[in-house]
Amino acid sequence: MSGPSLAKRKRPPGPSIADRRESARPTLADLKEKGQPQAVLDRLNDEHWLGRLYGRRLSPYATWVFARLRWSPNAVTAAFIVCGVAAGVVIAFGGLATAVVGAVLVQLYLIFDCSDGELARWADRKSVGGIYLDGVGHYLAESVLLAGLGWRAQGHLTVTGGYVTAGVAAALLAMLVKAETDNVVVARAKAGLPASHDDAALAPARTGLARVRRLASVLRVHRITQAVELSLLILVAAVIDAVRGGLTATRVLLLACLVVAALMVVAHLVAIMASRRLR
Repeated sequence: MSGPSLAKRKRPPGPSIADRRESARPTLADLKEKGQPQAVLDRLNDEHWLGRLYGRRLSPYATWVFARLRWSPNAVTAAFIVCGVAAGVVIAFGGLATAVVGAVLVQLYLIFDCSDGELARWADRKSVGGIYLDGVGHYLAESVLLAGLGWRAQGHLTVTGGYVTAGVAAALLAMLVKAETDNVVVARAKAGLPASHDDAALAPARTGLARVRRLASVLRVHRITQAVELSLLILVAAVIDAVRGGLTATRVLLLACLVVAALMVVAHLVAIMASRRLR
């Protein structure tokens, strides 16, 4: 066999699609086309309402920067986790300035949370590990923010105190609500059912519970414990406390979070069991 022919046969394979995309310089149009398909924009339960309102409008610019820096999607996920956890740590120190910084960090948390998926879809680097890490990030960010609110309401950093206990309890309850949701997927997988279900399965089978669910969907009180809404409420409470003096608004907000989180643990469990999500 001739030399050139042998060399040709031993030539290493060319770069993969993901490698070619990573080495390219994407435009905003490319990132929006590949990173924000209509199926993603149409999601109801997996997309934060503020993400739909403005997060997805801003995230392509962040995704463009991350793509140019050659960041991996998991690195972007780590960045949004750092922003979320840092927000909880910062607001624990009290004061109006920390509330402003915390709110800004949570806004970055929201935008980066959109960007990691967009980057994964553009670079064709979607992974189960990335999905898992994303979920852990939401657990950490929301729980640390609630715990930080407890220290903020206490008025000083300490390992004891009623408000500290209330903040930690609210954080644990909020994580339990998330665990109830995630356990639906686990239960369906163990039963041999598809992991996903249609939106119709969310509706309770009984008329009375369906009315309660519709009322809850209108009031949206459960959002008080979610990171984005909570960071803005903390900022509002901080402004009120700065004007009036004391920590009354912050403490009222903390107790409201504790009550809502406790009610949600029970209400969410009943809603899941009464729906067709487990069938």
